[in-house]
Amino acid sequence: MEIRLPKRSFSEALSVLERVIPTRSSNAVLTQLWLEARPEGLLLRGSNGEIDLEITVPAEVSGEGARLVPGQLLGQVVRGLPGELVEMALEGGELEIESGSFSTRLATGDPDEFPRFNFSAGELVSLPAAELARAIQRVRYAASNEDYRAIFRGVQIELHPGRLRAVASDGFRLALYDLARPLEQEKRFVVPARSADEIVKVLERAAGEVSLGLEGGHLTLAAEGFRLAAALMEGEFPEYERVIPAEFVFEARVDAGALRDSLKRVKVLADRNNHRVDLVFKGPELQVVAEGELGRGNERLEVEAPEGAEMSLAYNAEYLLDALGPVAGAARLRFSGAASASVIQDAGDEGYLAVVVPLRV
Repeated sequence: MEIRLPKRSFSEALSVLERVIPTRSSNAVLTQLWLEARPEGLLLRGSNGEIDLEITVPAEVSGEGARLVPGQLLGQVVRGLPGELVEMALEGGELEIESGSFSTRLATGDPDEFPRFNFSAGELVSLPAAELARAIQRVRYAASNEDYRAIFRGVQIELHPGRLRAVASDGFRLALYDLARPLEQEKRFVVPARSADEIVKVLERAAGEVSLGLEGGHLTLAAEGFRLAAALMEGEFPEYERVIPAEFVFEARVDAGALRDSLKRVKVLADRNNHRVDLVFKGPELQVVAEGELGRGNERLEVEAPEGAEMSLAYNAEYLLDALGPVAGAARLRFSGAASASVIQDAGDEGYLAVVVPLRV
């Protein structure tokens, strides 16, 4: 088989696959990349045992066939090629690569040794790839990074009639994002947070619609040029909706960017253990205050709030910054009490909602 393709498109595809292919593994075959010549182009596959990823790159192909090549090594070789065109040929079990004045040969392996891929053939729903990426990305920060947190180490995807929801929580905070979509299904499944990161990276490269399928404990995402299968976690979140306050005693609006910048400036003086910052509301003014062993920081911001309204709350500054991260413009801050859960929403995007619990002081 012989393959000719642009270095740029080849390198971009390999950079995505390298995020999945492990450098080292107890199963050595997982460090290999599946390279296959097909009439429609060059098909590349990689897996780490939890994620299976397949990318098709447009190429001029003569003949058909598949071989395994060292994944990380191939990526390094291709990125360093001097020419803009890559030519490859399989000769005597070795993959010959030429570009400009450079040529090399890589040892190849038998693709029959590779584990079975877990791509689903069926379609559950279809939706714009960019919208799904946005939904997952908006909530990912709230997932736990601790192994002992079990189900909280994932992002739950929910399909409901009329909407898709992504939700994440580490047990101390919560983030959800709703997409209004003409769906009819009722399904819930949890994607490991690390797999969700890779899903977002792949979706950001996709154009148009992406289809979702479920089969054998795996979620498959398929769009033009790629397929991805991610192993799902067992179980689902507890009844998280009951922690979202139904009534509020106070509400304010503030520029999210200004509040984030203020929190970053003030929090350097906060207590190192709980990163405490106080939000002190007095009518149209908000004071952001932090005090620790090394000093005290205080900054004033303008807010939209009921005249004469006053309230003081203490938070972990890091949790507030994470919750404000997805908000592009004005943030809607809603408080159910000084010691009970607060809600942060994007005033320009009704789909996003975060729950942050104040510190007990």
